[in-house]
This record gives sequence, C-alpha cells and structure tokens, in this order.
Amino acid sequence: MRCHREGRARDFRARGWWSAETIDRLVKERVSADPEGLALVDPPNTTALVGRDPVRWTWNRLDERVDVLAAFLLARGVRAGDVVAVQLPNCSALVQAFLAIVRIGAVVTPFPVSYREHEMGPMCRRTGAVAVVTATRYGEHELAGAALGLIGAAAPSVRFVVARGDDEPAGALAWPEAPLSEVEKSALDVQLTEADVNDCVTICWTSGTEAEPKAVPRCHGDWLATARGCVQAAGITRDDVLLSPFPMTNMAGIGGMFLPWLLTGAVFVPHHPFDLPVFLGQLAAERVTYTLAPPALLTMLLHNENILSGVDVSSVRKIGSGSAPLSPWLVRTWAERYGIDIINFFGSNEGTALLSGPVDIPDPDQRASYFPNYASDVTWSTPVAGWTSVRLHDPVTGEHVTEPGRPGELHIAGPTVFAGYLTAVGEPLDTSSFDEDGHFRTGDVFEIAGERGEFLRYVDRTKDLVIRGGVNISPAEVEGLLAGHPDVADVGVIGVPDDVMGERVCAVVVPGARKPSLDELVAYLREKQVAAFKLPERLEYTDALPRNPVGKILKRKLRESLG
Repeated sequence: MRCHREGRARDFRARGWWSAETIDRLVKERVSADPEGLALVDPPNTTALVGRDPVRWTWNRLDERVDVLAAFLLARGVRAGDVVAVQLPNCSALVQAFLAIVRIGAVVTPFPVSYREHEMGPMCRRTGAVAVVTATRYGEHELAGAALGLIGAAAPSVRFVVARGDDEPAGALAWPEAPLSEVEKSALDVQLTEADVNDCVTICWTSGTEAEPKAVPRCHGDWLATARGCVQAAGITRDDVLLSPFPMTNMAGIGGMFLPWLLTGAVFVPHHPFDLPVFLGQLAAERVTYTLAPPALLTMLLHNENILSGVDVSSVRKIGSGSAPLSPWLVRTWAERYGIDIINFFGSNEGTALLSGPVDIPDPDQRASYFPNYASDVTWSTPVAGWTSVRLHDPVTGEHVTEPGRPGELHIAGPTVFAGYLTAVGEPLDTSSFDEDGHFRTGDVFEIAGERGEFLRYVDRTKDLVIRGGVNISPAEVEGLLAGHPDVADVGVIGVPDDVMGERVCAVVVPGARKPSLDELVAYLREKQVAAFKLPERLEYTDALPRNPVGKILKRKLRESLG
C-alpha cells in the first residue's frame, strides 16, 4: 500500500526531504559498516518479560535473527502489503519482529502490552491483520492465549499467532530459533523485493473525541523524515547509547528512538514497561548517553535526589521529554544540577514534529515554554523547520492567525505528516482532518510568541483527550462502556491533574437507583477486557452533567466543579 499520492511523494524526493532509504536498507547499511559492532542490549528483566534470557546482539547477529523470523513468516503465507499485529514489550524480540515484518514488505501494527481483546479485535478487523506476533505471557496476562481468541469471529483475517516464550498455548506457533542454512538464506533473498519509500510500513493508533481509535498509516519516508529531526536535535551519532523507555507503538518510541538508532548506528537499549530500578540500572551499566522520559518522572527525580545519589548518570548528555508541558524549573534544574540538557518535543502519530533543543533555544526557561515557529523568518538548525509548513487558525472562525498572543489551532504540512486515516482495508484514506490547502488540523492550540514571533507556545488541546503518563485515552470510549452499567444514569470522563502521571482518569457519575463504587465500576470494565491504563482512578458523583445546547458535555465546567 502506497501512503501518499505519487505526485506528493515525487515532490518530497525531488526536494531532498525524502531519500531513497528504507528501514530495511538502513539495517543492511549498519551491518555492512560494522558487522561485529554492538547493536542492541536487552533489558536485564527480559526473562520476566518474555521468558527468554537477555541478549547482546551485534549488527550481524541482529540481521541473522531478522532473517530467521522473516523466513518463518513467509513460509506461513505472509506477503508484502499484509498487515501483522505485534504485541511485545520493548526487548530484542520486538526489534526482531518489527524488522522481520518490514523486511518482507509487510506492515506492522503495534499494540501496547496492556491491550486486551476489547481493543485488539476491532484493530485487527480494521487493518485486516493476518497474524499476531506476541509473547506467551506478560506478567499475569496470557498474551498468546488472548491473541488466539481473536481467530474466528473476533478478527476473521487473523490466520495464526506466533508466541515468544516458554509453554506457548495449544494453537500458537513457537518462535523460530534455528538459524537459516545457506540454501534457506538464498531462498529468502529470492523472495524479498525492494520496498519503495512511499510504501506503508506501520499502522499505529491514536484516540480523539470519537469512541474508536483512529488508524494512522505511515510510510518509510514519513518516519525517516521525523527521525532525522530527532537525530539532529539530540546530536545523536554512532558513538551514542540510546535507552528507549517509551513503547514502540507511537511517535516517541519509533520516531524518537528506534529509527534514530538505525540512522546513526548507535547502540539501542530497549526498556518498557517502565520499571524505575531497572531503568536506572541500565542508565549506569550501559553508559547511556541519551534517553527519553516524561515530565512527571523528571520532576519526581529532581524532588527525590536520594534516588539518583547512588546512580552514575555522568554519561547522559541529553534527555528528550514531552507529552505534557514542561516547567522552566525542570529544564533549568536538570542543566544546573546534572549538566543534562532537556529537549522539548511536541509530536503525534500523525506527524506533528516540533522540537526545542539547546542549539536553537539555549535558554532553559524559553526551551520549556516555547517551540520554534517554523513560519517565522528565523533560521533554525533542525532540518524539519525547512520542510514543514505551520499555520495557526482560529478554532471557531477558521481565520488565519498571524498576530502574537491570539490562540489558534495548529495546521501542519510537510514530509513528516501522514496522508490520512485508514478506515478499512482497500478503501481510500480519510483526509477529512486536512484543510483545503493540505494541512493537517492537529486539534492542538498554540499562540505566537517571542519578540519576532519566532516561537509557538502551547495553550491547550481541542481534542477531548486524557493524557495519562504520555498515553492518550479517549474519554468517549470509557463513557460509552460505563453507560452500560446498571447503576450509571449518566457519566462524563475527564482527566484530573496528577504529579506523577500528568493526568489520571476520573469518572463523574450521575447515579441510578444506587451509587456504584469505584471498585464496582473498575470490575465492570475489567470484565469487558479494557486495558488497565484506561480504568478510572477517581470517582465523583453529581446530580447532572453540564451540557451545551446540542448535548455535548462541557468538560471544562466539569473540571472546574471538582476544584
């Protein structure tokens, strides 16, 4: 599947915004340049995560393991253009699976390990996924067993499940381990075809005001243009060691860490789900030079110096952060106390790519509050600035906003931006979120700032999301499920501020005949196989929800009522 119209893709190539490189070609380049160089280091808790011992792979070894899984998938009928679902924690198995699927020209649709049948079934149906690559279990959750439950009515397109770990359930295929013979390797090479930079490579997922998540197809060109901006902002080179604690399901994990690793040939140290002692141990043991962390974690560590007192973080040069506004105190204190520069990222699966690094914005207070306004006459170091068109539009009138201090919705276009949402296999992409000039309407509100209008300041979001620990949650989805509880007459779901997670999910309920407890509502949702991060953590009661004339819940008033 080609993502963009050929004319647009051709224009991106002609301008040099896209190169001819694809993800698999990058792997081959790294193998050729440094076959015995260290490529990947598993987290020390890999055995607990997927039931296999942690590994340290050279580029050559990584390439061999990718070939093994690629041949395995091809032998079971997976072909170029097919979609394969992947549900694995951050470890060598996930990297191997991602690259093997890409090598054969198939498309990766990655799922968080917290997803259950409730989320996975519709996603597999929407994408027509032909297989699920997963782990036998994760913690108490039987991932492979849940994936097998999709085969049939839940997701008719799914033909088989591959499980990494021990004691895979009946019906699941064991993860291939035997190396390929020279004959098998030659046969594999014959079956592989060269991908085009415009070929779809992932279908990630995002939530908006709708109850169902949106499918975001992205091609090699989209992703690598984004990754080049991240490489420049962090100054990543072949000598770096990258600790990646965000799941490889979204912009941060894929565009911010995984692909910069392939672009530079650095060392990749995966980590996730997040475990603070393991994370800090990896920082010190692997001499990590660059990592990502949400603002809540960075704030917590600054407030608890004793946590870092016994950890050697002297190798760390920079930390990327985002998903929530940064405080000037946070950015300034990390620089003053530890000599570590914080990079402020604002991104989305759709391709928004605003980057505030120390080269372009050296003042920590400004870097925390502002992003470069690519539309200004200032020359920015990031290549994304020259590729990207940004505009602000009044969210009510649609009028183009050019004066400082007036909020406007961010519209964005360029080689990092996706082509449209996937609605169904074989159907044209949904481009209704783009304006008449081809700019994506992000739903995020900014205002122009700075003496020369050189900055953008984030104001708010128009989309009705709860952002918990950097993960987007659709309130409408949770509201729709809770509405089915017999003791819920009406319900609104909002995010409430939290020092650790940024926001937590709060359900505001109009009770029916009796008041349901929080435990009862959570148990009700668990029965419906809802992911744990979506479950309400606070419950409030009200006599009636504030609504506008057309019946939409006024979330701002709801938040204000809670104080």
